Amino acid sequence: MVRMRVISGRFKGVALTTPKSGTRPTTDRTKEAIFSHLDSLGVLDDARVLDLFAGTGALGVEALSRGARELVAVEANGPAASLIAVTLTALKRHRAWEPGMNARVIRAKAEKYASVTAPQPFDVVFIDPPYVFATEVCDRLLADLVRSGAAGDRTLIVLERSARSDDPTPPAGWSVSEQRDYGETAVFYIEFNEDAG
Repeated sequence: MVRMRVISGRFKGVALTTPKSGTRPTTDRTKEAIFSHLDSLGVLDDARVLDLFAGTGALGVEALSRGARELVAVEANGPAASLIAVTLTALKRHRAWEPGMNARVIRAKAEKYASVTAPQPFDVVFIDPPYVFATEVCDRLLADLVRSGAAGDRTLIVLERSARSDDPTPPAGWSVSEQRDYGETAVFYIEFNEDAG
């Protein structure tokens, strides 16, 4: 097992149990850069967060640690989903867990979850698919998130891709507000923009 930890916030230092293989955890450097940017935007306070291709759950748990109040982690791999459940159970017993916070893991394919009608939009959506995930499938996933209502006009989508992949095409009315590269990883921040598309 690889050991990873929460970088900052109310759960700082809490260990995340990660599988030996089958997931590609976001590096601490990339994770720190993403969350520094999100902190500067002030989007995590009391946020509802969706973590697609959750893997170890590191992105969603970091968001909870930094002020989010609700997390839905979606992971298709059974053993990985079970390990996320173990992590979330440990968080709920942590002294920093507050009433009103909520976190759960759903074992499902991200593409399927994104296409099901959502009761309300999330504030932040993390998408960290495998590097082999085709760009056109990624574009369809983005469109499905908007169509299903999981992403609304105030949602910030954070998409990680291989820096060598083609850039994603956001749905009509959405645009890449910022792109940052960290070594092999390209991070796209995608937001609703009335002037786009």
